[in-house]
Amino acid sequence: MHSNSVSNFYLQEVLAKKEEHTPSPIPIRITGMGPFKRVVVPPNVYVVHTRQGYEKPLHIGLGISFRYNPYKDAFLVIPATLQTILINARSICRERQGILVQAYVQWIIDDIETAYRRLDFSNPEDPTATVREQLREQAEATIKDKVSTMSIDEVLSDKGSIMLEMTHRLREVAEGSGSGLGLKIVTVQIKEAVISSGRLWENLQQPFRAEKEQAARLADIERERVLALQEQQNQTATEKALIATQEELAQLRSTQEADAFDRELREEERRQQARLESEQRRITLEHQIQQEREETELAAEIAQIERKIRRYQEQQTEITAQIAHQKIAHPLQELLTQHSEELRTFQAHAEDKRETLRLQQARLLREIENLISQERLQERLIEQLPTIAQHLPSPEHLEQIQISGPNDSPTALAPFFALLSKLRDLLNPPASPS
Repeated sequence: MHSNSVSNFYLQEVLAKKEEHTPSPIPIRITGMGPFKRVVVPPNVYVVHTRQGYEKPLHIGLGISFRYNPYKDAFLVIPATLQTILINARSICRERQGILVQAYVQWIIDDIETAYRRLDFSNPEDPTATVREQLREQAEATIKDKVSTMSIDEVLSDKGSIMLEMTHRLREVAEGSGSGLGLKIVTVQIKEAVISSGRLWENLQQPFRAEKEQAARLADIERERVLALQEQQNQTATEKALIATQEELAQLRSTQEADAFDRELREEERRQQARLESEQRRITLEHQIQQEREETELAAEIAQIERKIRRYQEQQTEITAQIAHQKIAHPLQELLTQHSEELRTFQAHAEDKRETLRLQQARLLREIENLISQERLQERLIEQLPTIAQHLPSPEHLEQIQISGPNDSPTALAPFFALLSKLRDLLNPPASPS
């Protein structure tokens, strides 16, 4: 792994050098023949034109075209555009570790009269090649000096101090008063700092990676916790909604069953009321018929007694006549007294029987009214409740409502049938002795 890191280190250096393209020759034109030639210069190129026998240049400046005699004249063309120098400084930091610092410097020619005297622009293919190499050496030396006093963390995290040092030294060399080179440093930038040891680089990155992995893991745990909490809340809300729905359905079902039960009870009560009213009408009709029959029998019995009385009176009259004719006073008087007492006995018996029938009739009417009262209807309805409940759906809860009185008996029909039996006995009394 270390060999791979070193090879990557040198590969980055080679690629960085390739980034600095060799500029193409300056596109100047030389026209004419012999001593009558003419040099045409682009407008972004400095020109220094000198001639044999002259101490100073004939032409010096930007984009100046001139006549050229190749036997006496010489000239330099220097680009006036912004120049860039790529720097790859292999340095050693304070911890004795190798670091490759990649930077670039941009410069231009500020004073052509000073620059052409102090710098070498004689390469016709690339006039600024020598100047770039000199500035590169100066920049690399500055970077190495500065990095040697810094730690790895300072180099990786604080590149501003390196840039300030490079800017200060390069400007002092290129722009210094009196000893300047006629150049102007436009900008200095640090592109990258690469540690040559791959293992050291991994070790330096390990705390940061561990911290980020820890943060990522904590974020995952927090996300899972939030998701679990949200799922639990959603499940709780769903279960609560389901329970509420079930309770609502159960309540609705109970209400419907209660309504159905109430309708069945009302219907059964109506039927019981109709049956009791029919029974009441039947009993009343039977009672009226029985009463009419008793009245008829009583009237027949009274008529029979009255016939006996008339017969006894006739016998008495006949006996009286016989007494008057036959002068039999004493036996006739005894017989008359005996018949008179018997007549009074029959009359008293008939009157008692009539009064007894009237009282029994009134008592039976009161008992019939009691049997068909509201309490009796409720008792009959309670007796039918088990049969009604068998045909109803099983309710979830049962409420018992007492509709009978506290003193009512579930066997209240027995007195009713007993009264009917007594009434039948009264309507068919045993034969009295004549």
